[in-house]
Amino acid sequence: MDGPSPARLYATAVGAALVVFGIVGFFYSASFGSPGEIREVFGAFAVNGWGNVLHVLTGVLGLLAADYASRRYSLWLGAFYIGLALWGFTIGSGEAILSFLPVNGADNLLHLALGVLGVLAALGTPVAKRKTKEKDSPVTA
Repeated sequence: MDGPSPARLYATAVGAALVVFGIVGFFYSASFGSPGEIREVFGAFAVNGWGNVLHVLTGVLGLLAADYASRRYSLWLGAFYIGLALWGFTIGSGEAILSFLPVNGADNLLHLALGVLGVLAALGTPVAKRKTKEKDSPVTA
């Protein structure tokens, strides 16, 4: 179990926020088309069923990883969301990544912020030391 750290805070807070955001997104659009019916959550973030599933899954992974792999989660999720943001900036606002994951300017900025914070949280967290098993320690009675 990891102790208190930036990565553990990131995994817990971002994981919970992504789960909530994904669930709320289903109230706006649950369409699984390519890209299907796209709605804007809070008037800013483009969502559809695929985006909602992505948010819920990455959030649940964060909540599960918070106790034992928060540094790894923060680093990998951060890198993933930076890549997603760069891809979104490249294709432009109002388009869909792989023709099914909608993005717009607000999504791209949020993904970039989540990504950078994840990488920084991972880099700000020391690598956990592995416990070694004592070899042939004598047992005294």
